[in-house]
Amino acid sequence: MNPARNKAALRLAAGAWVALVGAAAGQDAPAPSAPPAVPASEPPAAPAPFAITLPEGRGGVPGTWDLSRDGTNRRCVMTLASESGEAGQKVYFPAGCRRSVPVVGAVAGWLFADGVVRLVDRNVRPVLAFAKRPDQRSYVATAEAGESYSLVPLEIAAMRASSPLDPTAIAAAPPDAAPDPVPAQAPRSAPGPGAPAGIYALDRLLNRDVCRLDLGDGPGAPVRLLPGCRDSGIEVFDPATWRTSEGRMTLVAKRGHVVNLVPAGDGTWRRDPETGVAFVLRRVAP
Repeated sequence: MNPARNKAALRLAAGAWVALVGAAAGQDAPAPSAPPAVPASEPPAAPAPFAITLPEGRGGVPGTWDLSRDGTNRRCVMTLASESGEAGQKVYFPAGCRRSVPVVGAVAGWLFADGVVRLVDRNVRPVLAFAKRPDQRSYVATAEAGESYSLVPLEIAAMRASSPLDPTAIAAAPPDAAPDPVPAQAPRSAPGPGAPAGIYALDRLLNRDVCRLDLGDGPGAPVRLLPGCRDSGIEVFDPATWRTSEGRMTLVAKRGHVVNLVPAGDGTWRRDPETGVAFVLRRVAP
């Protein structure tokens, strides 16, 4: 073969190869298909806080309180009065409290300072100094012997308004105002799914069926204490209406105080948070 012709053929082949490579390089490679965009999941909403029901100052303390020894059924419903006595402000409680909660036998008055409620003796020495629990819904104190006591408000003259973020809480009504347990902007409704209407027995730690409550149905969902109630705490609380929401039951007192309960199995509902003496409702009749 002619050498000159071979060189020309090689040059033509090389040029064609360069052109082919250049054309391929000039094309954009198809982009890999991107996975479908997944919207970022929003973090779960934080649970609504409970309404703060403890007083901010001494003026909010006077009222009826439930004093109990933790882990027992020993309790005393006492009144912290606004008038002054020989040892701070006056304290009133039934004589039976000295038997059920012996530590109150030394109590002669109460004081309030720096967010602490002190039950004091005749020499104004602290018998029990109650500090707020983290949930802001009760006080706790430890006696000299080491036992723990809870102090829970039942009726407080100056109750703070409930948090607007709490869907189960309401603002306390003034003492002379007609009770209206549902915010004005929300229509009254019957209890929702979760807790059926009917007769419920109130069980304490060691005592069962100390009181029976008739939880009604329909608009307003009334509550009625049946005759023969043997529990002074629920009588002082004086529930007027009830409702269920998001798996919780709420008893609402005439003056706006609330007790929240959660399912405990077998048709029972326990107070949440569990402070003071056990508080369990058990459905006994439709």
